[in-house]
Amino acid sequence: MVDALKVHKSTISRELRRNVGERGWRPKQAQEKYVTHRLACHNANKFPPEDWAQVDVLIRDKLSPEQVSSRMVMEKTLKISHETIYMHVYNDKRAKGDLWLHLNSQKRYRKRYGSGQERSGTLKNRISIDDRPKIILSR
Repeated sequence: MVDALKVHKSTISRELRRNVGERGWRPKQAQEKYVTHRLACHNANKFPPEDWAQVDVLIRDKLSPEQVSSRMVMEKTLKISHETIYMHVYNDKRAKGDLWLHLNSQKRYRKRYGSGQERSGTLKNRISIDDRPKIILSR
């Protein structure tokens, strides 16, 4: 079975251990369990709209996401990180909202780490290291 599916044997044993019931492994129930688990693992709705409305009011009062986060923790109203607030603000901007205009300093762009693309470009008239004069090798 491992060769037919082209997966490691531990993957098969994990699948069987996770989804075996009284009547053995049943593919339909295993698929339903998988879909339910995948939907439940996302925290997209971790904070209700009322909490976001509270955050929006503080952002519109010209508080930075760091200030909003620490203020809400001190007041014990909500425990939310400043990065989560930034993600909310940038998602609002992507949805044509104006929340980002109320930030104290707007960034031109947000650096995407790990994008894998070189942004600096190449130097014009660059001489290859192989084309250096031989005298340099004797230094």
